[in-house]
Amino acid sequence: MHLEANIKRIRWTIGIHGALSVAFGAMILVWPGISLYTLTILFGAYALTGGVVGLVNAANVKDGRGWTVASSLLGIGVGVAVLLWPSISALSLLYVIGAYAIAIGIAIVGSAGWLPLSRVDSFLLAVSGLMSVLFGVVMFVKPGAGALVLLALIASFSLAVGITQLIVAIGGERIAKREMHKLSGTAA
Repeated sequence: MHLEANIKRIRWTIGIHGALSVAFGAMILVWPGISLYTLTILFGAYALTGGVVGLVNAANVKDGRGWTVASSLLGIGVGVAVLLWPSISALSLLYVIGAYAIAIGIAIVGSAGWLPLSRVDSFLLAVSGLMSVLFGVVMFVKPGAGALVLLALIASFSLAVGITQLIVAIGGERIAKREMHKLSGTAA
């Protein structure tokens, strides 16, 4: 029973982070004229909230706690730093977002191997971490791209990672098995 409760807490943490990512990405998409100041506040709140939720849940999780604590402290640190420096330049904010994405991506990939999840869910979690690292690298390689392109890239990344994490939180393997049973005509 302890393992089931642990897995449930882990899924809740992943799900809340996924929901925050989807909300962050959606806000950018529906607010195309977003100011740098507002984007800074939104990103800071997103990173800080994700970090706090992760840290609170890490107190109750045994497996993979180190990865959860590390990524949570990173989120809190980045969130607080950005919120305390709302007049950050656009280029500096892009570098902060890129560095955060790389660091969080590495932590997610690491945790995918340690968390007690199914193979499918671990794979999906690792994919979301790799997307995060790739996104961070792109932010460093192409920081001078047009503002609208970068906003679309940030929103797309946030939505893709968030949706992937929500699938893991819900139970990607369970969903896939149910759909396979539907396709084959057998009862689940």
